[in-house]
Amino acid sequence: MARKSSEDLLSPLTLVVGQEELLLDRAVAQTTSAARQADPDTDVRDLQPGALQPGMLSELTSPSLFSERKVIVVRAAQDLAADTVKEVKSYLEDPAPEVMMVLVHAGAAKGKALLDAAKKAGAREVLCPKLTKPAERLAFVRSEFRVTGRSATEDACTALLDAVGSDLRELASACSQLAADTEGTIDETVVARYYTGRAESSGFQVADLAVTGRTAEALGQLRWALAVGEKPTGIVFALASGACHRPGRHRRPGDASGGSGAGAGYAALEDRPGPPAAARLDRRRCGDGPARHRRDGRGGQGRFGRSRLRP
Repeated sequence: MARKSSEDLLSPLTLVVGQEELLLDRAVAQTTSAARQADPDTDVRDLQPGALQPGMLSELTSPSLFSERKVIVVRAAQDLAADTVKEVKSYLEDPAPEVMMVLVHAGAAKGKALLDAAKKAGAREVLCPKLTKPAERLAFVRSEFRVTGRSATEDACTALLDAVGSDLRELASACSQLAADTEGTIDETVVARYYTGRAESSGFQVADLAVTGRTAEALGQLRWALAVGEKPTGIVFALASGACHRPGRHRRPGDASGGSGAGAGYAALEDRPGPPAAARLDRRRCGDGPARHRRDGRGGQGRFGRSRLRP
């Protein structure tokens, strides 16, 4: 007969079901935090996928010498080996005292036998489904602001979702930052000041701002460029290119473009473009001086014999 599901955070068995990584991690953290509040000496064993091997469970659940509480977190329970699944199912029928087990399961068809066994054992179930619809992600943003005790307008939530994207970790981080760094109601203007232009950030935008002296804006764009995956080497290349091609790069410090005197004339001369490519080519072929004599690299021998150069 199936046991009644418990809503107690200190339940001997918690089943966390879903594929949304942030929500899964939060559910596990909530359980371990409750256990440590009840007993600061709680021993938490967070087993990453594949870490629980056959024969390990009996050792992990054995009574402690100091009788402290234990929390055993089994990640990716749907991927457990068949022998390990048998051990877990056997344990669920007779759980050890002072031991809390947290099974993290994807909820799909794989490993469904273990999922059903945990439900039958009366596990406290926490659902963490993937948020795929825009309305679900918008509700998540609203919830994040409510948790921080801040109010945000509907337009602000929508603008934040448009600027940051669909990753829940980044959305949660953005909500936390806005709540910590701003005062009053969070509106669309506040969101725009912090996050507008993030999706379009690139190394060349950073370089354009930097070489024109807009340092604060360049640093902001640099942060977003790195956040959206721009490679640091690409940003350095863009900065180098921007520095080499900025207007007036040959001018001496203190030379003004519209000034007078030798310095200004020298700077203007340096900034003046050179001759066209065709003119440079003609000068090499027909210019004055020894350069007009063609050589083929054989000690001055051309097709018409040795060149006779007059001083």
